[in-house]
Amino acid sequence: MNEPVLSLSGISKSYNRGTPGEVEVLRGLDLDLHAGEIVALVAPSGAGKSTLLHIAGLLDTPDTGQVRICGEDAGTRSDRGRTAVRRRDVGFVYQFHHLLPEFSARENIMLPQRANGTSADAARARADLLLDRVGIAARADHRPAALSGGEQQRVAFCRALANEPRLLLADEPTGNLDPATSGQVFDVLMELVAQTGLAALIATHNIELAARMDRVLRLDNGRLVDVAGPVHLA
Repeated sequence: MNEPVLSLSGISKSYNRGTPGEVEVLRGLDLDLHAGEIVALVAPSGAGKSTLLHIAGLLDTPDTGQVRICGEDAGTRSDRGRTAVRRRDVGFVYQFHHLLPEFSARENIMLPQRANGTSADAARARADLLLDRVGIAARADHRPAALSGGEQQRVAFCRALANEPRLLLADEPTGNLDPATSGQVFDVLMELVAQTGLAALIATHNIELAARMDRVLRLDNGRLVDVAGPVHLA
């Protein structure tokens, strides 16, 4: 099998270390995620899903362990180096879209590209291509306030994929949507992953959506456990 897009080895993370209130969130956790693979991450609230995603995406650092992205030991790089890896190889989607309200859908997708040195014309063309892929090309000039919740989250997906990352990390990407819209938006996400061949790790409380992914991992006592059969959060 090809080298993993994301490889986590021996990841540990505690908060309030060295105090009576120390909380050990991750305990020697390991994970390999390959191109074209979409993996669900399930766990009760407060179990550490967001912490794991932030470490995987170089937004946080583990107490111990190694983070490799596309074969590179990214966790040991300088802050500037980590930022460069994030811009080049990692896309993020959150429960709330976090679109900039003063910019149109197209402009929100252009911004990360422009920050990465892409020309305005190329960034615009990429934004329009992505908006067409998710079925809202006609809404390109609308600002977030004029879009529905499902449309806003589709724009957020496009923004996450704007720089053609190798790794997509999503934290409850449909958690703020009603069930019908959640299913529709998830279909779009699955299609985008299939089209691009990237590796995706999706944290979700939605058991039905989790069951549709290639693998389901449960965060249990600070480690990841492969789930076979019915999925349970507890």
